[in-house]
Amino acid sequence: MKHRILLVDDEDDILEFLGYNLLKAGYEVSIARSGDEALEVAALIHPHLIILDRMMNGMDGIETCRRLREIKGLEHVMILFLSALGEEHEQVEGYDAGADDYIAKPIRLKVLMSRVAAILKRIDAGGHGRVRIDTNLQQVFLDGVQIALTRKEYRLLLMLYAHPGVFYTREQILELVWGGDVMVGDRTIDVHIRKLRQKIGDQHIQTFKGVGYTFIP
Repeated sequence: MKHRILLVDDEDDILEFLGYNLLKAGYEVSIARSGDEALEVAALIHPHLIILDRMMNGMDGIETCRRLREIKGLEHVMILFLSALGEEHEQVEGYDAGADDYIAKPIRLKVLMSRVAAILKRIDAGGHGRVRIDTNLQQVFLDGVQIALTRKEYRLLLMLYAHPGVFYTREQILELVWGGDVMVGDRTIDVHIRKLRQKIGDQHIQTFKGVGYTFIP
């Protein structure tokens, strides 16, 4: 099966650069130069993946993402944000809007192509398991269904979720989730990681022995 990818950006040089490399990799590529055009094209071709620029003239990427999720048949289409806005709260806002992954500009081609391949591999495996966090309400959803987390589980997930692909060491987790002045053993972290996996799926949290943990969208 040839995967269909929709590129959405208002910069022609980005469309040309990404389109060329995705076509070269064997994907079927369509383009849209605005949010409105993206809604029309996506509804027509039902892509497997949408690569969406966050900062566009007219309808921005956040609003485009939200409206894509409202189109029947596109509720679970995979959406990858590209953005020059790389701060944690900006990434979380992207996930809140319905994105599955987020890459900060400037674009590193190898990283992007690796993320694209990983996302499409998950689609081929037949699973969605899309996690979304509403930071305003502090609620977590799995495929649109709210799941219950403890306060520590929520903070741990939010930390990992905001930086997918970034490994956090046990020391960093202790500092950022429990606070450096709290005595917590490795067993406590293991228990919280295990409970999170039970609630959101094993595929979303990867362990790298001797390094730490990372979130996989």
